[in-house]
Amino acid sequence: MIKVEKNIAGRLLKIESGQIARQAGGSVFITYGDTAMLAAVCCSSEPREGLNFLPMQVEYREKHYAGGKIPGGFFKREAKPTDAEVLTSRLTDRPIRPLIPKNYRNDLQIMLTTMSYDGVNTPDVVAAIGASAALLLSPVPFDGPIASVKVGLVDGEYVLNPTLEQMESSDLDLIVTGKKDKICMIEGGSNFVPEKTILEALDIAMEGINDIVDLQMEFSEHFDNSYEMVDNTVITDEVIKSLEDSFSDKVEKLLDMDSKQTMDVAYNEIVKEASTPHEEDEKMYSEVKEYVKTMFKNAVRKTVLEKKVRVDGRGLDDIRAISIVPSLLPRVHGSALFTRGETQAIVALTLGNARDEQIIDSMASDYKKSFMLHYNFPPYCVGETGRIGFTNRREIGHGHLAERSLKPILPSSEEFPYTIRIVSEITESNGSSSMASVCGGSLAMMNAGVPIKEHVAGIAMGLITDGENHAVLSDILGTEDFYGDMDFKVAGTKDGISAIQLDLKVPGLPMEILSMALEQANKGRLHILDEMNKAISSPNALSQYAPQIESFKIDKEKIGALIGPGGKNIKAIQERAECVINIEDDGTVSVSAADREALDNAISQIKAVTEDPKVGTVFDGKVTKILDFGAFVEFAPGREGLVHISQLAWERVNKVNDVLSVGDAVKIKLFEIDKQGRLNFSMKLLMDKPE
Repeated sequence: MIKVEKNIAGRLLKIESGQIARQAGGSVFITYGDTAMLAAVCCSSEPREGLNFLPMQVEYREKHYAGGKIPGGFFKREAKPTDAEVLTSRLTDRPIRPLIPKNYRNDLQIMLTTMSYDGVNTPDVVAAIGASAALLLSPVPFDGPIASVKVGLVDGEYVLNPTLEQMESSDLDLIVTGKKDKICMIEGGSNFVPEKTILEALDIAMEGINDIVDLQMEFSEHFDNSYEMVDNTVITDEVIKSLEDSFSDKVEKLLDMDSKQTMDVAYNEIVKEASTPHEEDEKMYSEVKEYVKTMFKNAVRKTVLEKKVRVDGRGLDDIRAISIVPSLLPRVHGSALFTRGETQAIVALTLGNARDEQIIDSMASDYKKSFMLHYNFPPYCVGETGRIGFTNRREIGHGHLAERSLKPILPSSEEFPYTIRIVSEITESNGSSSMASVCGGSLAMMNAGVPIKEHVAGIAMGLITDGENHAVLSDILGTEDFYGDMDFKVAGTKDGISAIQLDLKVPGLPMEILSMALEQANKGRLHILDEMNKAISSPNALSQYAPQIESFKIDKEKIGALIGPGGKNIKAIQERAECVINIEDDGTVSVSAADREALDNAISQIKAVTEDPKVGTVFDGKVTKILDFGAFVEFAPGREGLVHISQLAWERVNKVNDVLSVGDAVKIKLFEIDKQGRLNFSMKLLMDKPE
């Protein structure tokens, strides 16, 4: 067994191999503190024919036993991947994919399993380190190693790999993955920190990354991990020259077309014309198609680098035309149509009560989410057909990024005790649909009356580089994303950044280019914010169709009285007032009703149960018992008082039964609390006194 270890941010990081999963192509058991993970890599012995992409699958899983828990649900075992597991899988996949040769076609599977969790060290950064170390031992051609770290900002101080406790008070949650002295991926959120803070945090991250990369290099020296790439291409220089001579001019003319649809149609015609003569040779047919794509890619990149002009004629830092339609959906609590160029999102917002919160069952603990953003990307938004009916990884990832972008702007639960669900329906897509979801989500919140202080906007930045010359692009198109070298998304307000995401197609990026991109992104974000503020700059009144919700606190000692035996009291209030009541352990009571009248009725009943009634208060009551000397009336669930026979009416009443029956609804007024604390009510004080 081979083992290496190093102290990283005050905790021991250990990587070992040779004891577990020995039949895998490469496997390591990695621990950080008491968080432990098994990383295993396997690849097929032969490439898959007919593919034009890397068939890599990264699967991260959390076992509930790792945190000393038994899974919930009927089957009591882990089921399909949770959103958190999907997001961690993506965090590992994104930096690794560009570091494997583009023509590698062997099936590749990376399995990452958290087997011990200490509640201190989060597994998300451990996963990328484990995957990298396992790849180094495998026969996969991997241009690594890479390492991943997290940077927090606690009390103004940068913290490398902060603990979960430290993260609760951190203004920054930044995951950075990189090679030696180069950044490969960034994913994070913050409480509107400036660009300077992000750059300083990246410097801190780079120090930790370099230490972990060195540890992996030391580890890999103990293994023979050589590999051999076989070139199976069949396209010849003669065919390539023929394609260049016949189609170069046609490909360059594609860049003059003014819409994505027109360009796609013309491009497909060129591909068909170029590949048809080779239909009988399936491999040549496929490679000719790929080479035409390469020709178009080179044309796009050359035009940007040499002419500083983009596919749609914009300059490098120009933003596409923006149009905004608030209140697009009349019966929805809040909505907006956001269009930027050929990217469009209909964003709808729904307000709910505490029972609408999402319950998350994780290996660490169960918790609730009161803010959700769901992103849908139907095939028609890019003019295609495709599978529907399930949420794919891309939709989960884009939704999480948009949710993270908007979360810091939300009001506190005390100020706005609603559960908020935002749904972004992408209806057109030509680049940066996740950032359109951020803009549309911010507009929908103001439209719904959510008391946010200002808008959040998002922008996607691109890069085209040949190693010496660089062009940073603002508000990239789908074409620029596909053929470019960087997809850098930045969201925030005019004051700072709330979320950031970087993906690269080149093996790492120097800090000076990132600094340039952040500065250019800030300029673009401010322009988009100006356009959003023209449409709506302050929150509307709450929609008439939204539920009425109010939260307040009661004495914790009164929680039992409010609930009642077997829930009798709270059920009675909910039934009478047609409301929903939620009670927290700290005495916070949240009441939700369809309208204000029902809400006020519910609150008055709750206070009647939990507060000492005041003399002079009028109640709606129900007769529960009749005696010779009066009637007992329930004025709140579980609470009764006496209406003496002399208080039934101004005129003399001989028998209580002459005036009241059990079950009668009556209005009563508290006029006395005697020395024994008994409540005495009157009906006649609410009647006109005869002359």
